[in-house]
Amino acid sequence: MKKFGKLASIIAAIAVSAVVLSGCSAPADSGSKAVKIGATFPVLDAFLQKVADGMQKEADAQGAELTIVAADNKVDTQLSQVENFISQKVDAILVVAVDTSAAAPMSDAAKAAGIPIVYVNRNPSQAGVPYVGSQSLVSGTLEMEQLAKLAGGKGDVVIMQGEVTNEAALDRTKGCEEVAAKNGMKVVKTAAADWDRAKGQALMENWIQSGVKFDIVCANNDEMALGAINALKAAGKKLGAGGVLVGGVDATADALASLKAGELATTVFQDAGGQGGGGVKAAIDLINGKTVADYVDVPYQLVTLDNMADFEGK
Repeated sequence: MKKFGKLASIIAAIAVSAVVLSGCSAPADSGSKAVKIGATFPVLDAFLQKVADGMQKEADAQGAELTIVAADNKVDTQLSQVENFISQKVDAILVVAVDTSAAAPMSDAAKAAGIPIVYVNRNPSQAGVPYVGSQSLVSGTLEMEQLAKLAGGKGDVVIMQGEVTNEAALDRTKGCEEVAAKNGMKVVKTAAADWDRAKGQALMENWIQSGVKFDIVCANNDEMALGAINALKAAGKKLGAGGVLVGGVDATADALASLKAGELATTVFQDAGGQGGGGVKAAIDLINGKTVADYVDVPYQLVTLDNMADFEGK
């Protein structure tokens, strides 16, 4: 009985050892290498964070490793970040450009290293370089058409621009200007507030204190529009029908809340998550040797009080 017990103990020990060794063995797909993607943003504000979240969601779904950095709105910093990604031998690079007119050095560096580069949200308009995003002219046009409709095609307009080195700011402004001109409406002031709520508020305060007369605020994004609303409310100005009509772009949560409260007159939905996810898809397609169009459209949609429920939580 003792011999049998000893033998049983030996067999059990061998069995345990086999299980441990089995658990330590490498998985069957250990030879496969996860795709590595680097993404650089100007900043990660409320809207661009949604773009980043869309990238991360798609990267997770595809089993890719994604590294996200922000350049503090500095062109040189963003170029350095791209160069760092190249030295880290990532498989692809995603860029939301600080300055679309300064994108060429980043594209050239990635091309020289043989690494695919995809621009997201802000279009550098470079032939042979994919861009995933929306047509900025369309958003300015949709916004101003709705504002003109609410105003009965009458009134003076002020335009709040994003950073003027950015194609989105220029094209959205152009959309506002073209619709205003079509309706015989006068643009009395145009100035930059750099996409920022605090700067939008400061700009509006300056216009009010300077005695600028206007009926409509066509802002290039929701953050500036909300800043303008803060200044208008502080000055005792009426908002909405019979008062100042303020529009924006992006349909952020804060903007939708303002729209529901009767302060913001309209906004335009920009599918941030769709842009971010589309950028990752395009990058992985390029890594896999597939062809990606120079322009991958993610359409804008007008948001009003009537349909805003469709965009909540997006």
